[in-house]
Order: sequence, then C-alpha cells, then structure tokens
Amino acid sequence: MVKAQSARLDRKKLFGDPVMVSTIVVLLIFLALFILYPLAMLLIDSVVSEGRFTLDVFSRVLDMGRFRTAFTNTLELGFIVGLGSTALGLLFAYVDVYVSIRLRVVRRMFNIVSMLPVVSPPFVLSLSMILLFGRGGIITRSLLGIYDSNIYGLHGIAIVQILTFFPVCYMMLKGLLKNIDPSLEEASRDMGASRWKVFTTVTFPLLLPGLGNAFLVTFIESVADFANPMMIGGSFDTLATTIYLQVTGAYDKAGASAMAVVLLSLTLILFLIQKYYLEKRTYATLTGKASRARMLIADKSVTRPLTILCSLFSAFVILMYVSIPFGALFNLWGRDYSLSFKHFEYMFKYSGLKAFRDSFVLSLIASPITALLSMIISYLVVKKKFRTKGLIEFASMLAMAVPGTVLGVGYIRGFANGVFHTGFLQGLYGTGAILVIVFIVRSLPVGTRSGISALRQIDKSIEESAYDLGAGSGKVFTSVTLPLIKDSFLSGLVTTFVRSITAISAIILLVTPQYLLITTQINEFAEKGKYGVACAYATILIAIVYASIVIMNLVTKYFGTSRKIKGGSEDA
Repeated sequence: MVKAQSARLDRKKLFGDPVMVSTIVVLLIFLALFILYPLAMLLIDSVVSEGRFTLDVFSRVLDMGRFRTAFTNTLELGFIVGLGSTALGLLFAYVDVYVSIRLRVVRRMFNIVSMLPVVSPPFVLSLSMILLFGRGGIITRSLLGIYDSNIYGLHGIAIVQILTFFPVCYMMLKGLLKNIDPSLEEASRDMGASRWKVFTTVTFPLLLPGLGNAFLVTFIESVADFANPMMIGGSFDTLATTIYLQVTGAYDKAGASAMAVVLLSLTLILFLIQKYYLEKRTYATLTGKASRARMLIADKSVTRPLTILCSLFSAFVILMYVSIPFGALFNLWGRDYSLSFKHFEYMFKYSGLKAFRDSFVLSLIASPITALLSMIISYLVVKKKFRTKGLIEFASMLAMAVPGTVLGVGYIRGFANGVFHTGFLQGLYGTGAILVIVFIVRSLPVGTRSGISALRQIDKSIEESAYDLGAGSGKVFTSVTLPLIKDSFLSGLVTTFVRSITAISAIILLVTPQYLLITTQINEFAEKGKYGVACAYATILIAIVYASIVIMNLVTKYFGTSRKIKGGSEDA
C-alpha cells in the first residue's frame, strides 16, 4: 500500500515537471523512429506481399542453398569463436589476477595486448592476417617459402575474431575472479588439494555463469560481425555477408529483409538469455566480513607455462598490429620490401582529405549527442519511475543485439521507400544525418550501461536536497547529476567517437558517393588487392583512435570527477 502511494506520488511529481515530460516524449519518438520502426519495416517486408500476409518470402529464402549454408556457417563460426574467446579471455584474466609476474613490463604488455583489439578498427587483424599469412605473406612466402597459402575461410575468420573479441571476455572474467573470496580457495589448499584441483572444484564452478555470459556475448559479436568475414572470408559465407550481397548483388530487398529477420531473431534470443538470465545468475562470494588479500601464485611450475603461453599470444597480436604500418611503407608487400611513401601519396591523391574529414566530422557530431542521450536515459532508468521506463531501457539496449547489416537494411527499407514517402524523414536517406543517427544508435547501449552503473552509486539524497531547494529536474540533472557522472560522460564521448569512426557494418549499405568514410575506403582497397593503400588508411585511422583515447585520459585526469574530489580533500 505504501509502495503504491509512493509510486503514485512519484508519477504525479513527474508529470508536474514539463521538462521531464518533454524529455521522455522526445526520447520515445527518437527510439521508436530510429530503432523500432526500421526493424518493424523489416518484419513487415518479410511477411507482407501485395497487401496480404504471406510466408512466401521466407519459403523462398529457406529454399536457397546459399542461405542454408550461410546459416550453418554462422552458427559454426559463432560456436568456435565463443569457445576460443572465452578460453583465451580466462587465461589472461587468471594470469592477471592470480599469478605473480616479477617483470612489470611483461604484465603491462599483457594488459596492453588484452585492450588493443577493443579500441582498434574491427578489420585491422584481418588485413594483418593477409599480410602475414596470405599468398604473398611475409611469413608464409618470404620466410617459409609457401606459395599456395590459403588463409581465407573458416580458420582465418575464427583466428581473427577470437583475437578481436577475447578482450571482452577478459574484462568480464577479470572482474569475476577478483570478486572470489580467497579464503574459499585457501581452505581447499589447506586440506591438501592441488592448485589444479582447487581450480576445477572451487574457482571454475563459481565462474560458470560468468563463462556462459562471456560465451554468449562473443557468440553474438561473431554472428553479427560483417567486416572480418567480408575481408577474409573468401567463399565462406555468413549471414551478415549474405544479407549484404543479397542487397547489393541480387537487388532483392524482400529476400534480404527475410534473412535479416532470421539473423535478428538469432541474436535477439541470445541477447535476452545473456541479459535477463545469465547476468543475474552470479554467485556472491564477497561478504561484509574482512578477508585477506589474495596471495599470488609464485610457484614456477605454474607461473612459467602460463607466462610463456600469454607471452606467445601477446607477441603474435603485437606482430599483427606492427605489420599494418609496415604494410603501408613497403613498396610491394611480398616482393619488394624497400621503404616508400607511395601508398600514402596515392591515398591523399585519390581522396584528398575528404575521407578523413567526413569520418572525423560525422563522428564528432555523433559523440556529444550520444553521450548526452546515454546519460539522460540512464538518469530516467535509475532515478525516475514511470510506465514507459522499461520500454526506453529495452529500446536503447536493443541496438546491442541488432547486427549492423540488419540495421542497414532496415534503414534502407524504412527511409528510402517506407511509410514516410515525403517530408524530412524521407529526405534522410543518402545524407550525412542518417550516418550520424546510425552512429548514435549503435553506440547508445554502451553509454547507457556505463551511465546506469555510475548513477547507481550516487545516493538519491544528494538530488533530493536540490529538489527541496526548489530546483527543477533539468537544473538538478545539469548542475548535480551530470557533474557527478562526468567521468562516465567523458568516457561515453570518446567511446562513441571511436566506435563511429571505426564502424563499417551498419553504414556500408547507407554511405553514398557524397561521403567518403575511412572504413569503407579500407574495405574497398582491400577487395581490390591494394593492401598497401588499405594499410595507409588503417595506419592513420589507428593513430586517430589512439590520439583520441590519450586526450580523453588527459581530460579525465585533469577535469574529471575524481580529480575534483582529490583536490577538495587536499584543500580540506
């Protein structure tokens, strides 16, 4: 009864605030138009023909041998990548949390390698694999004398995706391992159990829900990935590449829509299992009781093999990244390794600065909008109670489960020849605005999750004091809440910029000759076999990304929330 009265009072207060009501209405319109509407148009296209409900399009698509092969390939690839990424992520997380490494440089190298793929363009490793192990690869051809090396296909995509996605598993499992109470494992050791026995009977069972969570996350990422299968897949078709070719090659939008619905259904089911089932099935092992710090394993029989194994993986990843700038500087990869700037010269002659200017400007526009929208959605979800709150949270997170190619097909169908035949929305297709909107939609879930985590750590009494002094919701958000979550806001700003400037799957179907983007240029030159020019683009893109991250770290260090708190405590 008291809860019901409190909820009614909160709703009454909410609807008495015009700023808050307007914000909710605008958010609902944005999410409905640019997330729900394109997906709804895909579903309608796949089941409605000539004004009547039919499953003929699905029947036609299911009869295609190419589609069935692509579906099977996608599941097989997702399973391999899920297992491989989870195992590699667990290895690096276990070494980071449990193993004593004397050389600080080695530990720092492990940390850098485990973060490199997160902040780099998604197809860089595919380009590296071709340069190192392709027919003209420096390892296969120049060092080993193998002239018929074939890196394309399942094995090539699997290796690249595992190295690309394992950092996600590493970050998830590292947090779980840190939260395991050391006393549980030490009790088993005191009873005479070996380290392997402790790991298999205590540590591993506690990690099982987290391992399942990590597996599903990387499975979804693998299934939705477009760039790597497109670049290194060869004849190994996946659903993402098949949908793209169905639009651009067969000009079959209805068939592409049906394929997109199948892929979306697969990723959405996995996303719902991961978010609403596995995320909640975690074991609480930290209690309010004081516990000793974990004693790191110093036994050489454990530290040596694990350190060597991680070092080999790290050296391999570093080699792959180093090959990109050298690929841009060598005169002709595989034949003439003399240094030359001709690839950079050709790049600037071909597109001038247009590709960099367009990518930079569009990403820069999308970044602050996404960061602010993420913080507003997070604020509404955590701090406010209203009926459509669940819909806003679900719709904002839904983009995480939507593969880029699926979203691209949905935007083509929704804004090229959809319900809105005239007006502003119809005019969006082919413009820079539609690219900015896609960047926003794709990055919104990451910023929202970060914002929700930050806001849950703020006691509501801080904001209530501002309300009691007569401040409105807009004033409270801008003057109290936003400054307290400034670090998350800045992080979301740079994360959106990085994700936008390195995006390809969602925008490759929407970009027009009016706009040149770095990622589409890399894809174009790689398909033509001009790997030197592709490497030149990729080298500058990586430099832009890392410069952005360095600037963000400096801004957070000198202007972030933690800096102010530190300064305030020193003054006090």
